[in-house]
Amino acid sequence: MKKALLVAALFATAPFAAVAGSLDTAADTQVPAPMPLAKSPALVFKLRAGVGAAPEYFGAKDLKAGPDFSFSLEYLRLPGGRSIGSADPNAQNYGFAPRGSFRYIAKRSAKDSPELAGLADVKASVEIGLGLGYTQRNFEAFADVRYGAIGHHAWVGEIGANAVMHPTEQLTLRVGPRVFFGDSDYANTYFGVAAATATLPAYTAKGGALSAGLELGATYKIDDNWGLDGALRWDKYLGDAKSSPIVLQGKDNNVSLRLGVTRRFSIGG
Repeated sequence: MKKALLVAALFATAPFAAVAGSLDTAADTQVPAPMPLAKSPALVFKLRAGVGAAPEYFGAKDLKAGPDFSFSLEYLRLPGGRSIGSADPNAQNYGFAPRGSFRYIAKRSAKDSPELAGLADVKASVEIGLGLGYTQRNFEAFADVRYGAIGHHAWVGEIGANAVMHPTEQLTLRVGPRVFFGDSDYANTYFGVAAATATLPAYTAKGGALSAGLELGATYKIDDNWGLDGALRWDKYLGDAKSSPIVLQGKDNNVSLRLGVTRRFSIGG
């Protein structure tokens, strides 16, 4: 778990944002002089910590609560005067931008879920990858590709889009569709049954679009450093995931949710 959280801190990034700085005091002289710009911080990032709830495994009927964390990189000063992102908490960066992508999947065990008796346990997995995002004031979209660096060692991808609303200066609402893809190795790991059990027939799952759903999210800016962030997501299984005996004896649609506090940090200067 410590290893997964460390990878989360490094790779669970959101789209990068634009550039600015602050002002230093002018020299003490009788003739007004331009005030030099202060050096931007070397690093600006945002952490989210809170609680979440999701199915205990893909296809499970019940939700399981647990901690929820994320890391987003907002600004990084590079050698040679170059930089990525923005040190200004109020900056808006529209258009295309690279993004990191991360997902942690908890282990699946028949010991914790007796209805899966006879199935081999699936180790916890950590997926890391990259994506491309596009942002405008009232619309955003993304496409991510990840690889299971720990655990399942398979390729997955996700595409999505949001309508973005700003009821107040502090509150932002997002709602939009999501489609999740996985290769055959991934599909077989979580939806296949290698050998028939007392309750589940043997089943080989193929890759493709494995689920589609809708996410509703909200962020509330308390000040330049603190905020609240939450989301509610509904997904329905598709293709070979929907036909899996694991899903058929469980639930073919799932709900997940999270709520957390965000804190912005600036380092260096």
